[in-house]
Amino acid sequence: MHTKIKICGLSRLEDIEAVNVVKPDYIGFVFAESRRKVTPRQARELRGALHESITPVGVFVNETIENILELVRNNTIDMIQLHGAEDENFIEKLKSQTDAKIIKAVSIQNKGDAQKWENSSADFLLLDQKGGGTGETFDWSLIGEVAKPFFLAGGLSAKNVADAIKKISPYAVDTSSGVEISPGVKCPEEIKKFVQNRF
Repeated sequence: MHTKIKICGLSRLEDIEAVNVVKPDYIGFVFAESRRKVTPRQARELRGALHESITPVGVFVNETIENILELVRNNTIDMIQLHGAEDENFIEKLKSQTDAKIIKAVSIQNKGDAQKWENSSADFLLLDQKGGGTGETFDWSLIGEVAKPFFLAGGLSAKNVADAIKKISPYAVDTSSGVEISPGVKCPEEIKKFVQNRF
């Protein structure tokens, strides 16, 4: 099975046009405080221009369940990524109210950090370094064997994505700053190279 691709932090129509050309499996809209943050209205407009084969994921940090569900129900997003202090109770409550798949971001600082979440009701994990969104890689040897399918994030770019896939065999690879020409501004050429270089 091919490793899937997620391009995160899309905030401009030009970003959508760039991904529509190469068709990654997933894209991410960030609704948390970030230079890549979009409003629900912006995200809805961008979703309207997104190719139907690409799954839009909403990225949240300690957001209310009501606000998350609103974006699922009005078809702005099809998947939910939780990047804050959301615990298992929060995930279960959210799952009881939606069929949308849930990704739980886990900060990898020590061996065993990923395994603590293997029994979570989240559908996927996203493994990143502490805080996430820094554009820096972490020590992949800390991941170990993980039974639950996971997205690998943190400092991935066209230069190291093939190596990451070969060494870690994640369900998906996730990049944001690794395909930017300046903070928050995606580069169509880097997006294309990232997708092509996965093999």
